[in-house]
Amino acid sequence: MSTRWYPLYQKGNPQLRIFLPNFWLKLIEPKHKQPKNVVQFECSMEMTKFDVINYLEKIYNVKPVDVRTRIALGKCKKLHGRYYVIKEDDVKLAYVILDKKESFTFPDLFPQKENKTESALDEVKQDFKLYLKDCKEPSEPGWFRI
Repeated sequence: MSTRWYPLYQKGNPQLRIFLPNFWLKLIEPKHKQPKNVVQFECSMEMTKFDVINYLEKIYNVKPVDVRTRIALGKCKKLHGRYYVIKEDDVKLAYVILDKKESFTFPDLFPQKENKTESALDEVKQDFKLYLKDCKEPSEPGWFRI
């Protein structure tokens, strides 16, 4: 199914045509804990359960056991100091259930690196404390010694 309009075919001028569907799937990380064989996708609003199954089978060679879809309503926001409300777009979510033997874990795209700034900050604090111990002179006020 496609919602794109194509110009009519003219007999005298043959053209190569590629009919592209408007379907798309976007893998999203689930907000709540789910079983290991459940994968969550955001999909176009026109897609049905059968379209999701066909999409995964034909393009990615993944055979889902079941697909469940729902429409998540967009949030309504009132802008501060304005007199109107803005509503975000609604989103269709597809929960794809794989075979019990298969499992899917969401990839860690941005792994946490070792935070070296905290250790460096501790070293600077220790050095400053040593500096304060060395330069204490009772005749001068504390704000004057720097």
